Amino acid sequence: MKVMSKPDHLLIKKITAPNGGIFTGGGTNTYIIGINDITIIDPGPIEESHAKNILDTYGDRIKRILVTHTHMDHSPLATPLSKELDVPLMGMTILDNMDYQDESFKPSSHLQDGDLIETGEYTIEVVHTPGHASNHLCYLIKDNNCLITGDHIMQGSTVVIAPPDGNMRDYLLSLEKLKNYKIDFLAPGHGEYIDKPFEAVDWIVNHRLEREAKVLKKLQKVGKISLNDLVLEVYDDVDSRLHKIALASLEAHLFKLQEEKAAEFDGSFWSCIN
Repeated sequence: MKVMSKPDHLLIKKITAPNGGIFTGGGTNTYIIGINDITIIDPGPIEESHAKNILDTYGDRIKRILVTHTHMDHSPLATPLSKELDVPLMGMTILDNMDYQDESFKPSSHLQDGDLIETGEYTIEVVHTPGHASNHLCYLIKDNNCLITGDHIMQGSTVVIAPPDGNMRDYLLSLEKLKNYKIDFLAPGHGEYIDKPFEAVDWIVNHRLEREAKVLKKLQKVGKISLNDLVLEVYDDVDSRLHKIALASLEAHLFKLQEEKAAEFDGSFWSCIN
């Protein structure tokens, strides 16, 4: 997956919140779109120095705030920032499965797939990409074909798909959906800009399908098995310290196989349907 240090375009700038960690890598990327008519995408967590950086640098040029989704490392700063600046807050809410969600997020404008945000400087198209979260949105900057990906695609790592709000089938379909758009590079929520966007998409899809095939093969071999035992078999190529995190994505794979009538769960153990 080829990365680039920055896009060759003045419309997009990136600042990274100081919230690095196991889930966030070097931190959450906040994107600044525009020059005098600025859109902020994913302000990130409530962190004083990050908020001050945004306000001091861009201040009254900020005209609207967008979020890709409402996980706690992406959207909590959006509400106080929109109130401070008295600008619209835009995104999609979640009605159910509120675990790990930013319940403070109350958008003034509810975005849907295909919506356009048009300014005198640029146009942003909203792309609904459920999977990592049911309310996940990507934003295509149509003037330079840059896709702001949030956690749909991250640089340097695959994303966690955590049921019940995360859905592996939706995630794979949302990745394939991106091929319907003209995209020259990706601006992820964590990590550096990514060149060769569709190579990145294909790599992620193939990686997920290879992992799914491994799940099915292990189920066929061992018969009934618990989730905690299965993760040891399926993620034997991953540092065991990460197995607790891998459990969520493994469960997402299993739910997809269950929906496809390839696996079943009896309340304690998973098994293959022959």
